[in-house]
Amino acid sequence: MELVFATNNKHKVREISDLLDSNFRIIGLSDLNITEEIPEDADTLEENALFKARYVHGKTRMNVFADDTGLEVTALGGAPGVYSARYAGESKSFDDNIDKLLCEMHCANDRSARFRTVIALILDDREYLFEGIVEGEITTERKGNGGFGYDPVFRATGSDKTFAEIPLQEKNSISHRARAMRQLISFLKDLNE
Repeated sequence: MELVFATNNKHKVREISDLLDSNFRIIGLSDLNITEEIPEDADTLEENALFKARYVHGKTRMNVFADDTGLEVTALGGAPGVYSARYAGESKSFDDNIDKLLCEMHCANDRSARFRTVIALILDDREYLFEGIVEGEITTERKGNGGFGYDPVFRATGSDKTFAEIPLQEKNSISHRARAMRQLISFLKDLNE
């Protein structure tokens, strides 16, 4: 089955492709020469994911899925949440976002947080939503060189390493995106049986 992943983020495409077996082929937006930035300015992760999927489906008429992810920090009332990618401004700099988060968390006793991913799928013109959550905490400093986004400061519950310190395969076994993706894959496999 061929699916368009409505993203130009090569990190995400690689992460998702590693989760799939040979029955699925992921096509990124760059493979379709869709280079424009799709707006992510809705108030919820669900609305953002659906907007991106609908936009690409409208252009290609192909089966498509899109995701949106937010880091929800308890001490910050759930922020940055839906604004995670642009937390420190429209430049969407990973480093600036982490700097702002660590600055705002410097006196926080409660460092609990969670990553939440919502995937919107448009398959044969019908829409579906899937959600994945991983609980954890924000570290006091960056650790590790892998991953992307907030990975250097997020440590999943039960782990002593940040997402940036663990291999991609290990991250994929526990991450929010992987959990949402496993729901999507299970749904697709059930349809094919």
